[in-house]
Amino acid sequence: MANTYTQLYVHFVFAVQNRQSLILESWQSDLYKYMNGIIKQQGHKPYAINGPSNHVHLLVSMDPTQSCSDLVYFIKRSSSLWINENKLVPGKFSWQEGFGAFSYGKSQIPKIVAYIDNQQKHHKKKTFHEEYIAFLKAFDIDYDERYILKSID
Repeated sequence: MANTYTQLYVHFVFAVQNRQSLILESWQSDLYKYMNGIIKQQGHKPYAINGPSNHVHLLVSMDPTQSCSDLVYFIKRSSSLWINENKLVPGKFSWQEGFGAFSYGKSQIPKIVAYIDNQQKHHKKKTFHEEYIAFLKAFDIDYDERYILKSID
């Protein structure tokens, strides 16, 4: 086949270090615009970016030439540098190590976009830890509870 055609939708989830509530409403939308630009610069199509003050959800249509790990590395690295250079938090901002990545089909995209768009409302009922464990269980991902969202001492 002369060309490569793909349809890869990935829902990424990652947290602020120790799940601290550091992402403030005053600059949250600027952060999401910045992340949007990183995703596009890396050759992918962003569909939704949102989250409460301690973690972020992103829905991305992936170009198959880059791995999920490499994309998340660029997003985390670039966005944490941006946050720190703009002195948006006291001290040094960093993202927690690791991430969740969950794949969806095209027919599921509107539902996932709505889920991401409604994060603030959603987290009035469920903690990030509860949400993350529910994703791991729904996708039959084996995990060790000792290492899920582990705090840095």
